[in-house]
Amino acid sequence: MKRILLTIACCVGCFLAAAAQDVALDSAGRSAAYVTTIVNRSRKIVDALNITDKAKYANVLNIVCNRYFKINDIDSKYTDPTQRDAELYKHHFEFAADLANYLDDSQIEKVKDGMTFGVVPKTYQAHLEMIPTLKDCEKLQILNWLKEAREFAIDAPDAKSKHGWFGKYKGRINNWLTRRGYDLKAEREAWYKRIEASKQKNQLKGNKK
Repeated sequence: MKRILLTIACCVGCFLAAAAQDVALDSAGRSAAYVTTIVNRSRKIVDALNITDKAKYANVLNIVCNRYFKINDIDSKYTDPTQRDAELYKHHFEFAADLANYLDDSQIEKVKDGMTFGVVPKTYQAHLEMIPTLKDCEKLQILNWLKEAREFAIDAPDAKSKHGWFGKYKGRINNWLTRRGYDLKAEREAWYKRIEASKQKNQLKGNKK
């Protein structure tokens, strides 16, 4: 019995020791200016999570920074896109897994959106406003495709490449909606008219005040 309790105690101790380990910033061999740029970029993303625990904040910040470093290292290492993409895929799932040690699912979503300019929520909301008659199953499909695009965009080395992934999936969404009978040109024009009408209405309210 004592041996069992000792074994359990050792396992718990090892778990707590592992959980207490800090995530180191992978800054060795990198220019100070580059590291500062990445840290500042990452800090804006992590600040949005409102983490009050200092140690937890530091670990999450370093995970995000290190992800940027990893993407840049892989992009710099390979000139062959196939080799580069294969290497990125090998490391793709590490990021969310590392974040999951400190964040819940909704916070991880915020980090991913922060690294991809908030394109998923913005584009999804735009579709809802542009086509108010979307069915629930259509809304879900649009959101899932946008999130799929985000997974590729996270690993893209620059803003142009990130937006390129979203552009590809937006095209897929538009083609799919067209096949389902939506007249996107008419829907978009009607949406613009609603936006303009809302602006004029707000201006009238402001003038009355």
